[in-house]
Amino acid sequence: MKANTRNQEFQDDKVAAIGIGAMIVFIALILVAAVAAAVIIQTAEALQQNAQQTGDDTADNMAGKVMINAAYVDGTTGYKLFVRLAPGSEPAPTNAITYQLMCPGTLPVEGAVGNVELMDGSGVAVATMQPSTGYTMILSGTAAGGLDCTAATVGTGSSVQAYIHVGSGGTTFETLSLGATAAGSKVV
Repeated sequence: MKANTRNQEFQDDKVAAIGIGAMIVFIALILVAAVAAAVIIQTAEALQQNAQQTGDDTADNMAGKVMINAAYVDGTTGYKLFVRLAPGSEPAPTNAITYQLMCPGTLPVEGAVGNVELMDGSGVAVATMQPSTGYTMILSGTAAGGLDCTAATVGTGSSVQAYIHVGSGGTTFETLSLGATAAGSKVV
C-alpha cells in the first residue's frame, strides 16, 4: 500500500468569515430597529392618550359651566342670577351646584345655590338643569357664623366676585358690580 503522498494544505476561507460577520451585524441592526420601533410606538400611544385625556378634561370644564346672562340684587337675601348651561353641557343636578362670593373685608360666603327655577316666570323649581333652557337661581349673601356679603353690607360702588361650581364640571367667574343696593338693581 502506498502512502498518500498528496500534500493537502488547508486554506483560510476569509470570504466565508466576512459573510458570517456581515450576517451577525445585519441581525443586530434588525433587533435594534425592532426595539427602536417599539419605543416609538409606545411613546406615540402614550402621547395620544394624554392628548385625548386633556381634550376630554377641557371639554368637560368648558361645557359643564353656567353662563350668567344677568344678575340683580335680590332684596336683602343676596343675588338673583339669570343663567343657562353652556353649549354642549350635560344636564346638571342643582344639588351639585355650589357658589362662593368674595367680598371686600370679609371671609368668602359659600353654599349651595338656592331656588333654581325655570326662567319663564312660572316659579317651577327644578332638580336638574337642562342645556338650552333658561333658569333663575339665588346666591345667598349670608352664611353661618355671621358672614354677610349682601349688597346692603358691601355697599354702592363695590364689587363682589362670584364663583359658581358645577359638580365635576367647570367653574364660572363673574364680578358683580354694585351700582346700587336696592332690590332689583342690576349687578351684571
